[in-house]
Amino acid sequence: MKKCLVMPDSFKGTLSSNEICNIMKEQINFHFPKCQVVSVPVADGGEGTVDCFLAISKNAEKVDVVSSGPYGEKVNTYYAKIGDTAIIEMASTAGLPMVENNKNPRKTTTYGVGEMIKKAVNNGCKEIILGLGGSCTNDGGVGMARALGTVFYDENGNEFSPYSDEFVKISKIDNSKTREFLKDCKITAMCDINNPLCGENGASYVFAPQKGADEETVKELDLNLLHLSKIILKDLDKDVLNMAGSGAGGGIGAGVVAFLNGNLKSGIDTILDFIDFNNIVEGADMIFTGEGKIDSQSLSGKVVIGISKRAKEKNIPVTAVVGTIGEGAEGAYDLGVTSIFSINRQAMDFEKSRYKSSENLEKTMDSILRFYKSIK
Repeated sequence: MKKCLVMPDSFKGTLSSNEICNIMKEQINFHFPKCQVVSVPVADGGEGTVDCFLAISKNAEKVDVVSSGPYGEKVNTYYAKIGDTAIIEMASTAGLPMVENNKNPRKTTTYGVGEMIKKAVNNGCKEIILGLGGSCTNDGGVGMARALGTVFYDENGNEFSPYSDEFVKISKIDNSKTREFLKDCKITAMCDINNPLCGENGASYVFAPQKGADEETVKELDLNLLHLSKIILKDLDKDVLNMAGSGAGGGIGAGVVAFLNGNLKSGIDTILDFIDFNNIVEGADMIFTGEGKIDSQSLSGKVVIGISKRAKEKNIPVTAVVGTIGEGAEGAYDLGVTSIFSINRQAMDFEKSRYKSSENLEKTMDSILRFYKSIK
């Protein structure tokens, strides 16, 4: 093996993509000392996206800011600035781990996301790349829009600040100040799912339960987002209801399109375009990638599949090293993945196995590379 790429996503709750890169590279260098290893930590829009851009760009600047959290509390966070482009994670101000013991998608807000966008634009940024993964919200980006000047009115013509369980009270939206503020700014949202805004495959039914919603709350949230989509269509002339990806980030995918006039793009494709994947992959014998879990949901466009699709076009084999192999993972073989290996070496509760992740990844890579050497 003369050249290979190492391009993993993080293993959520255990190893960062940087840590995985280092372990993989160390094992490859041990077994193939002369191999050129190109190490690129990647992400798909969720936790670790900003750190990914900071790691892969020599010109990236880390910008520390104070913003609002899911319940309006002040949080210290940061975004990446590369030239006049800002990379922001919604998870840094509206992330699920931030409300671990106090989940309530009726009342959590993306207001802090809007504040970060506003700070970045005021800092000279003309382009915003927004990662949508890992949220605790279900507010359709309403909080984000409010922070950027969008005004919501009730049936009596009174301005108010609606939470996710109050969207049915919205009768009018005035988005003019937001449009004016962002008129010279390009907004792209990194989106790794294709779910629509509403319905059984929408934001509320699929993702709200993990954010603390019971069955009745799920129905309530879905009806509120449905009403919001109707007002958006009436006042903003944007049809986001069944748009692929509009359900991402608790419906903020719809909000990016409707309120910010932005567009949705596959998270991993955003990264691959940024690093000029087709150029750096030239001459590679193998690509090693991975993520915490690969299953049928991964096939819609997460890191492993995004990389394997492009690698398939160039006939480069892809080895996926993952935490867990779930139902439907075999579908990845039709999309360019050559082989899949789990680092789990024995049945063990996640709370215990997570502490062995580094060791297990190292041993799994060692086994893979020993086998690879034996057939070359």
